[in-house]
Amino acid sequence: MLAVVLGATGCGTSSEPKGSGGTGSAAKDKRPKGAAASLTWEFEHIADFSGKLADVAVLAEDDIWAVGSENNGESNAHLLHYDGSKWKREPLPDALGDSAYPPSLEEVGEKELWLRPQNLKDASAVNRWAKWDGTNWSALPSPPPGNIGELDSSGPYDIWALSGEQTAQHWDGTRWNATRLPYEASDLAVVGPDDVWAVGSRSTGPGTQLEGSDGGYSQPASMHWDGTSWKAVETPQARFEEPLPPEPGAGLAQVFALDSGEVRAYGTNTFNHGEVENEPADEFIRLRWDGTKWVEQESAPGGCETRTPVGQDGGGLFLDGNWYLTDDGRCVKIARHRLPLSTGARKGSNQSLWLEEIHRVPGTDAWLGAGHVQVNQSGDPFGAPVVVRLERGG
Repeated sequence: MLAVVLGATGCGTSSEPKGSGGTGSAAKDKRPKGAAASLTWEFEHIADFSGKLADVAVLAEDDIWAVGSENNGESNAHLLHYDGSKWKREPLPDALGDSAYPPSLEEVGEKELWLRPQNLKDASAVNRWAKWDGTNWSALPSPPPGNIGELDSSGPYDIWALSGEQTAQHWDGTRWNATRLPYEASDLAVVGPDDVWAVGSRSTGPGTQLEGSDGGYSQPASMHWDGTSWKAVETPQARFEEPLPPEPGAGLAQVFALDSGEVRAYGTNTFNHGEVENEPADEFIRLRWDGTKWVEQESAPGGCETRTPVGQDGGGLFLDGNWYLTDDGRCVKIARHRLPLSTGARKGSNQSLWLEEIHRVPGTDAWLGAGHVQVNQSGDPFGAPVVVRLERGG
């Protein structure tokens, strides 16, 4: 059984496990000297079940919510709450509808939190979302229709959500309005009122035809909302050199708005691997909007080269896989501790930290993340659901 740990400084060593790879925090990196070189994820909470945390919402230091799932073959979700003194498992709100996966937490304002189902079991059913007012959960009066994908907002009266491959829903504080997207979208980002970007792929137009083949070559696509309509934006094409690998395709999977208002987009040019010898490497697409057109981003150094942003503070960007890219171009690996032995993780185990979400604590420079530590060991591997806090050392 896993132990519950609050503020678990010193609960393990900061040494990395041997033989661990992948994109978790088990990989080592030579850290440059300086303030950004001493970043560490400290354990804030280790849940008492085997599984993972899939989402976290941070309204205040004494109002933190997390959603997780247990490795027990069941689809039931765990809803955890921290009230400033202790972590406690809470029942899912009665107002929440059923879903095939654990629900998602959506912060749509400084004090506004929604809990929504993912992948409705009955797509024709009326959506039932819940709203937290700081004291109680209640039914959200007007949730958007359909299975909702990515959601982003500039505040509680300017919320955008993807609904279907080519539909975006907008909440103006009164009602949801459906808008048609020019292409299939996988992500969106709200820069500000009447300034929204969506990215994905297109299957028609320049660069999508393959001579002598019934298939096509999908291309990256981007779209912009200017307050009146969605407009397709010319996006650089991607293409492998001849001979083309099997079933090639390119697209954008993420769009990210910096605090400055600059917009960046990320994707891949890939193919169906394993069918031919001498395969080319997948190509990573990294674009930046310069105000008039998309241009390639400058390459990031080291382990940050193929990473994508998950957050931003005053000194740089947090990247997936527990990396940090400083504003002056240094790539730093964020360190982490090993689990305490009381969790069942043995000294010789391989451990890696996988975070699903990170968020800043409002009004502070503190950051919290949620995910799990994967423990690989003979006979008894497990996942430890964790909430971590960023520690900045000198």
